[in-house]
Parts: sequence; structure tokens; C-alpha cells
Amino acid sequence: MAESVTIHGDLELLARAGHLFSSVREEFVCAARDLDTWPRPAARRVATARVRESGAQRVRKLLSPAALADEDGRAHLSELSARGARVRIASGALPHETIIIDRRCAILAGADSPEGRAYTVTTAPALVGGVHALFEVAWEAATDLASFLRGEQPHLDAGSRKVLRALGSGATDEAAARDLGMSLRTYRRRVAELLDTLDAGSRFQAGVRAGELGLSG
Repeated sequence: MAESVTIHGDLELLARAGHLFSSVREEFVCAARDLDTWPRPAARRVATARVRESGAQRVRKLLSPAALADEDGRAHLSELSARGARVRIASGALPHETIIIDRRCAILAGADSPEGRAYTVTTAPALVGGVHALFEVAWEAATDLASFLRGEQPHLDAGSRKVLRALGSGATDEAAARDLGMSLRTYRRRVAELLDTLDAGSRFQAGVRAGELGLSG
């Protein structure tokens, strides 16, 4: 494989670069905004299994707080931690997924598109080294999963996240309540509950706080 190639879609990534996940010897590190970077869950399971079977001595995962927004995400990360992986949570949202294998190869995920996500796979030493250095800076500033959860990270249900998005859209209360299919009184009550949950004194502060926690998406 050339020093840097662009691959389109999960299936092509596994076909052309899947061997990399099986080749980890020293360390596998991953930074991601959430647990849904790979559009095809089956592909993610295959990659995860290959890393597990590779005999990697160290596995580190760095994620945005949004990864803890639902019970399944918290359970998955707690399970990874119990298996020996080190999991940390960043203070804010992270970009698309980045994987680094033994400091010799990096896989950078692009944005979603109608044609599928594109991945850049590189073994160029300067690029891999630069990406790894950025990961280390973010890792050192992040919080261990257990400590982060003990800090009473607010968990928002699907309804609360919809209200939060409505607040961020700038829509009037009347319009937001109508779009969400609830009465104006119920919507305003949900907004008040959301402010309490996020420890925010105003709607603006709620938006800022949610952005810090990666809960606004």
C-alpha cells in the first residue's frame, strides 16, 4: 500500500486495510466523537474483534461526552474498560474518528456523504507522528471514564435532547412546541427541567453547557 491512500466506505476499508487491525502488537489508539462513526455496525464489530485477537498490549479510547448520552454507550465503554482498555472522555466534542496503530499507521475518517464516508489510510511517518502527537495532547487533557462518570455527567434522554436542539435552533417556544408535538406549557416545563439538569441559569448558558459536554447534537 502507498504511504497514503483514500478508501471509500467501511467495506472497502476492511477489504483493503482490514489486515492492519489484525497486525497490532504494541498499541491501538482511537479518538472519536461518538460510537457511531462506522455507518455499518457489522464492519465495526469485525474490526474490533481483529484488534482484540491481535494481542495488542495497550488499547486507548478517547471519546466525546456525547458517547455517554445513552445507557448503551455507557455500558459499552464500561465493558471495554473492564477488559483492560483505557478509556478517557474529552471535555468537548471531538472530530471524526482517528485510529493509530503502533505509531506506524493512521486511519482518518472523513465526514458523512451520500456516497459513504471516506477514510485516509497513511503510513507516512511525519503524518502519523503529527496525528499521534495531537492525540497525546487531547489524551492528557481528558478525564478517565470512571472519574468522569463519578462527576455526575448529566444524562439526557431522547426527549430532552430534542428540546435542547429546539433551543439551539432559535425557534420560538410556540414553534418549537408545535414541532415537538407538545403543548406550550409542557415545552416550557421541559425547558425549565433541562436548565436544572445542566445547572444553567439561562437558555444561552444551557446551550453553552451542552456544547461543552458534547450533548447538543
